[in-house]
Amino acid sequence: MGESTLWWLLAAAAVAVELITGTFYLLMVALGLAAGALAAHLGLAAIGQIVVAALVGGGAVAAWHWQHSKAPPREPASTNRDVNLDIGEPVQVAQWNADGTTTVKFRGANWTAVLANGAAQPEGGNFRIKEMQGNRLILEKM
Repeated sequence: MGESTLWWLLAAAAVAVELITGTFYLLMVALGLAAGALAAHLGLAAIGQIVVAALVGGGAVAAWHWQHSKAPPREPASTNRDVNLDIGEPVQVAQWNADGTTTVKFRGANWTAVLANGAAQPEGGNFRIKEMQGNRLILEKM
C-alpha cells in the first residue's frame, strides 16, 4: 500500500468519525490529512508529508477556532427568540397584584407574570414577553 493511500484512508476515517460525532474540527484535521496525501503524491519524503499535514490541519483548526471565537456570544435560551418563539409576543395586563405579579391569558392558558428587573410597576396595559423563567413570564412595557 502506498503512502498516499494511507493518508487518504486516514482522511476518510476522520470524516467518518466527524459524521458520527458532529465535531466540525475533525473536518479540519481531515483537510490536513488530505494535504499529507497530496504531498505523498508529489513525492515528498515521509517527514515532509507529516509536516505538511500538521501545518495544514493545525492551521485550519486554529483558523476555525479563531474565527469561531470572534462570533458574538449567544443569548441564553430564556431570552432567545430562536429557542422560544413566545419571546416578544404581546400580552394584555388588566391589573398588578400587591406582590408584583399578575395573571395573563396567553396561548389559551393563564400564566403568572412579573415585570422585568428594574422596571417600575405601571398600571395595566399592553406588555411584551421579554423572557420566560420556567412557567413564569417576564414582561416589559410596550
